[in-house]
Amino acid sequence: MEYPSWAWIVFFVVVLIALFVDVAIVNRHSHAPTRRETFIWSAVWVSLALAFNGFIYWMVDSHFDDHTLALTKTKEFFTGYLIELSLSVDNLFIFLLIFGYFKVPKQFQHRVLFWGIMGALVMRMIMIFAGAELVERFHWIIYVFGVFLLYTGIKMFSSNDDEFDIENSRIVGLTTRFIPLTKEFDGEKFFVRRDGKLMGTLLLLVLIVVEFTDLIFAVDSIPAIFGITTDKFIVYTSNIFAILGLRTFFFLLADLADRFHYLKIALAFILSFIGVKMLLPLVAETFVRVFGADGNSAFGQILQRYQNHEFSQTIINISLGVVVGAIALAIIFSIIFPPTESETKELMDKLDDK
Repeated sequence: MEYPSWAWIVFFVVVLIALFVDVAIVNRHSHAPTRRETFIWSAVWVSLALAFNGFIYWMVDSHFDDHTLALTKTKEFFTGYLIELSLSVDNLFIFLLIFGYFKVPKQFQHRVLFWGIMGALVMRMIMIFAGAELVERFHWIIYVFGVFLLYTGIKMFSSNDDEFDIENSRIVGLTTRFIPLTKEFDGEKFFVRRDGKLMGTLLLLVLIVVEFTDLIFAVDSIPAIFGITTDKFIVYTSNIFAILGLRTFFFLLADLADRFHYLKIALAFILSFIGVKMLLPLVAETFVRVFGADGNSAFGQILQRYQNHEFSQTIINISLGVVVGAIALAIIFSIIFPPTESETKELMDKLDDK
């Protein structure tokens, strides 16, 4: 689909205005936000994404004069947004470990997260458009994404955040090797002059580690949304709206980190489901070629109809239902079956250094 240029303009204007309000008005001075602030601004960011989804429906319906297509695009955006938001929230646990390891004062964490998000806006645009181009030119890439997501989902079932070894991270070693650092904080500054020499502060090292980890996270999250749609506009906008409020969600998570311990299991299931979904066309094509799709094979008939995209609307609805259901169940089970005292103590010990 080719969207009108003004749709892209509206998107970037909304994003720039949101960033301006966040930086120049709400967080003009570095501070540790209160619980009330985090709840209010979390609601604002989610509402902004939902409002933009309403704009997508209106834009597609009016520009293409197709109500069904407009509804499909809103479902794709909402599903992609939920996946990216859930993955981003899960990845914030790693940010907690990074800030805890480097003992970053809470009032400076906002600045690191802001520039981390700005870098993510650029990096993800490059990765999304490159990925979309690859899928368009080499359709088999989608199967590679599917295998990767299935592997990631299965691995996530048994992994934990402690596997992220900051001390032995290659990016820390490379940064300290090529960039002279003061190894201490100097307010909000990323660079300072010492004896006439420009040097990076410890806050710069933290920013670089955050940017690098976000790049790693994008390798997981971007293929996941390509499993929902290959529409570049939907992929990029849903991705960006999910990370726009990342700073606020970080402080909200730090406050509620001990609550939703089943979220990782839900995300592992979602990634595995999307991986299988991306591989289904290949399975269908292989089955039809080997066994045929004659009238005596009901399964073959179904697979052939799947190949012909006759179930596209049903697949979108199922995907949305699975994503919403998995996240909802994770939240419900986390409330019904709270973590044990030892698990809570272990998690809170990680946060005590913040």
